[in-house]
Amino acid sequence: MKLKLAIPYLVLGTLLGSGVALAGDDSDKDRANPEAFVKDSAITTEIKSKLALEHITSVGRIHVDTDSNGVVWLSGTARTQEAIDKAVSISRETKGVKSVHSDLTIKVDD
Repeated sequence: MKLKLAIPYLVLGTLLGSGVALAGDDSDKDRANPEAFVKDSAITTEIKSKLALEHITSVGRIHVDTDSNGVVWLSGTARTQEAIDKAVSISRETKGVKSVHSDLTIKVDD
């Protein structure tokens, strides 16, 4: 019985811990307009969700960031050029995206 309760708390704690670690990152301190920040975060989240649905890569391999002008920056690695092309395509087709810059490289798992 205790194990059934411990697993959801462990998962929740892991997710919240990641959020707290990200919240400590002060890379968005220059965003004076909260509305723009929410919009940028929504675009980033939507792209990450679409990438996950397509099973293109694991969450940690492709990093997505959106600036206040709707410009998306992709960085990290993918297993194939086709996966990179699909990630760029998904990003471009997302509502609110003005342009996409990709610094993705191919890295086959060891």
